[in-house]
Amino acid sequence: MINFEKELKNFEPSLEVEEAETAIYNHDLTDVTDIITEILREARESR
Repeated sequence: MINFEKELKNFEPSLEVEEAETAIYNHDLTDVTDIITEILREARESR
């Protein structure tokens, strides 16, 4: 039978997961809000 407590104590996250997490959080993504803000800024400047 599996001793879950023992297995949890031995658990270490995969380096690949940690690297992916860092890459995701450090990546500056453009979202819909950024796009709308840019469109509104350009519209105001062209008036």
